[in-house]
Amino acid sequence: MKLKKGDTVIVIAGKDKGKQGEITKVLPKENKVEIEGVNVAKRHLAARGQTANTGGIVDKVMPVDASNVMLVHKGKPTRVGFKVKSDGTKVRVAKKTGDEI
Repeated sequence: MKLKKGDTVIVIAGKDKGKQGEITKVLPKENKVEIEGVNVAKRHLAARGQTANTGGIVDKVMPVDASNVMLVHKGKPTRVGFKVKSDGTKVRVAKKTGDEI
């Protein structure tokens, strides 16, 4: 997967198209990411115990497919590629500028 936790991304498709946020969780087996403040759903939560969980309706961030987001590098959306350096390390590269991420 070309995206990592902490990357700033923009949504390019779906109901939240145009929204921008930071990745909080990556789910590589499902090819999905959770983005702060994007794709928020209401969930009904049952009360558990006396003091810990009062229950009610809470907002929960739901995963977005990784194909629907694009990495933001230097303020502009870009595709991500990989490059192997001369010392053998593999680094992510912004396709638009060629800079290392």
